[in-house]
Formats: sequence, C-alpha cells, structure tokens
Amino acid sequence: MADARVQAAIEHWAPRMIQNGVDYNDFARTTARIDAWERWLEEWSRTADEHEAYALTSEEAGRGRTAGEAWLHASVSRHFGKFVWMLDPELVAGATHRSVEAMRRAHRHLDPNAERIEAPLDGARVVANLRRPPQARRPPLVVLIPGLDSTKEEFFFLEQAHLARGMATLSVDGPGQGETGLELPIRRDFEAGVTPLLDAIANRAYIDHHRIGAMGVSLGGYYAPRVAAFEPRVKAVVGLSGPFCFGETWEGLPPVTRQTFTVKSGASSEEEARERAMELDLSEVCGRIGVPALYVTGELDRLIPWRQTERQAKETPGGEFVCYPDGNHGCSNKPYRARPAIADWMGERLAEAS
Repeated sequence: MADARVQAAIEHWAPRMIQNGVDYNDFARTTARIDAWERWLEEWSRTADEHEAYALTSEEAGRGRTAGEAWLHASVSRHFGKFVWMLDPELVAGATHRSVEAMRRAHRHLDPNAERIEAPLDGARVVANLRRPPQARRPPLVVLIPGLDSTKEEFFFLEQAHLARGMATLSVDGPGQGETGLELPIRRDFEAGVTPLLDAIANRAYIDHHRIGAMGVSLGGYYAPRVAAFEPRVKAVVGLSGPFCFGETWEGLPPVTRQTFTVKSGASSEEEARERAMELDLSEVCGRIGVPALYVTGELDRLIPWRQTERQAKETPGGEFVCYPDGNHGCSNKPYRARPAIADWMGERLAEAS
C-alpha cells in the first residue's frame, strides 16, 4: 500500500498531471509501481527513459512528429517526478535539466519557431520559452506564470490554448521555479523576474508589445496580479486558483507542499518558511491594478480555498470572479471549460488594448 505522501500526490495532482501531458496509462502504471515516496522520482524517471528511447528511435527513422511527442512525454514525466520531491537536491537538479532538454527537443519537432529566452537577475538568470502562433503577424503576447511546484515545461498545452486563439506565449521560470529555481529562491516581488524577460524580447518586431497579458496558476495566481500591478506593459491579467495571502493557507497544505516551499524559499526551517509565506500577501497590491483582471477558481479546491481567490477579485478595481462549483485546484479537472474560457477572455481583452 502506498505511503501517505504518495497517496497525497495522487489525490491532489492526478488531474493536473494528466491535463498537462501525462498519459493516463503512464500515470496508472507508474504510480502502481510506487509504494514509498522515496521511489517517486525514480519510477517517473524510468517512465521518462522509456519515452526518450522511443524518441531517439523515431528520430533515427525520420519520424519527427512521433519523436516530438515522445520527447514531450519524457519532459513532463521528468518534471512531475521531481515537482514536489525534495529528498535529494542533486537528483532534483538532474531531473530538472533533463526535463528542460527534453522539451527543447520536443519543440524542435513540434514547434521549430520556439525560442529560449534568458535574462540576467541578481547574478543569475531567469529563463522562458517564447512561442508564436503560426503565420500570425505581430500577435499579442501572454506571459504564463507557473506556481510553487510547476515550471514552463508543464505549460505546453496551456500555451496551445492561447496559440490557437492567435496569441504568442512566454512561459517563464522565475525565482524559485524550474531551472531558475536552482539558482534563485522564491521572492514576493515576482515582477522582478518578469521585467528583464520582457526587456530581453523588446526588440522582437514580430510581437505586439502594446498588447501583453499575464496569466498565473496556483501560486502563480499570486505572482500574476503583482506583475499587473507593477509592470506597466501588462494590459490584462488572469489569476487561476491563486492565494491572496499564501501564509494563511499554510496549515491546510500537504506536507510535501510545505516542504517544497521551505526548500524553494531558502528557509532554514518550516517555521521560517511559514513566515516567508506570510510575506506573499496581496494587501495593498490588488488595489493598484488598473487593467482588466479575471480571477478563476474551483469551489472544491483543497489547496488554495476559493475565498482566497475571491478576495483577490474583490480588492481589484473592476475585478471579475468565476468559481466553478465542481472545480478543483487550478480547475485541472475541467480543462475543457476553464482553459478555453480563460484564453478567450484574454484574447478579447488584449484585442481591446490595441
């Protein structure tokens, strides 16, 4: 029988993993092999190895599309192997780099125009993937912001929802996230990591820099409103299942999530981590937002209570609020409703901004 940490991961994140590219059959067979949390990364790495082997065989046979899809499966398998697994920093770093490389190879086959963007920050760097809708001329841009345990490699299908509606996407690894998080800890003023990335692409003439939006998921739903409040280039913002004050949710978070924040915030103890979580607070921030803002959540969210997200909307001038009665955290059990609705809203607001 799986231990409590394995069971918590399955119960909290199964829909999220599947909507972001983990095949249901991979999910079922991989988790069936895991009876202890210590084996979580090992078994997901084993699944990723199988996809990488198939990708290489497909490349040798000249089957580019098949290879790209296999690399994509490998990338998300490695990502979800280490996303809240904090037991060995070296193994986590290795899985992070291999997930990034697998996504790069997936892009080579599935979206050759995808670009890797890097920008300096605090002696290190922030990193993003820039993708453009095919044949679009100067499309608007949406900055996609992960949460505590997500990364840009998790966003391929979220990107697709925006690309299909004529928007370019910039999926970021900011402080505390993905490969950037290996160098820089979480910081409450997340906008400090987005501004240099926007500066880095400011000379891209094929992007309409007057129509930029930001969308964040989970803890990214805290980060995105900050970006909208302090980065004047952002003209519309969406927060999905974001906290108003992350520290207020602390006691209700799964132990692996609290441990993940402790590590990624650079705290020396869980008590110090809780204090740092309290600093992630939108008091006196939402009131600064002067652009269209949409806040979305699910009433069944067990990680970030829906009233946290509702408070974001109430304290944002003109903020809109949508709560799906049967939606979970990130509405990942309703991607067929939430994602199109969010992308449609963003596309309409950015069109109005032109």
